[in-house]
Amino acid sequence: MSRPLSIALSFTDIAFLLYWLLAGLSTAGIVSLPPEWMYANHDQPDVIAWNWSFFPMDLAFSYFGLRAVAAARQGREIWRPYAIVSLTLTMAAGGMAVSYWVLMKEFNPSWFFANLALVIWPLFFMPRLLAESAANRSAPSAEIS
Repeated sequence: MSRPLSIALSFTDIAFLLYWLLAGLSTAGIVSLPPEWMYANHDQPDVIAWNWSFFPMDLAFSYFGLRAVAAARQGREIWRPYAIVSLTLTMAAGGMAVSYWVLMKEFNPSWFFANLALVIWPLFFMPRLLAESAANRSAPSAEIS
């Protein structure tokens, strides 16, 4: 795994785990977040539900991304499929959020561009990962764990 991919996965995945920890603490009333940090209509039930609908996907891409980084550090080839799953889910989550903001005609640069980045940055790594993964398919016995 290249150092830039390792950094991008680690940063994104840890940031999302921290985001959801903070969101959970906020939902539980343990912490109070300044309204200027929040997205449009953050206090509306439909928007709260929309935000939490991303929770399983975000946890999944964080899990697979961090597994990819760990596997690569251990020299295990399974890191590529883990990274591909993580990047695919990252792009899907970012694309869904960008689509929502576009449909709602809401443009807050901090939320919009952060989600757009989730769509774009994986594209710098995905073609090479897919090509390497295809080339490795002809290698004997794929490792799974």
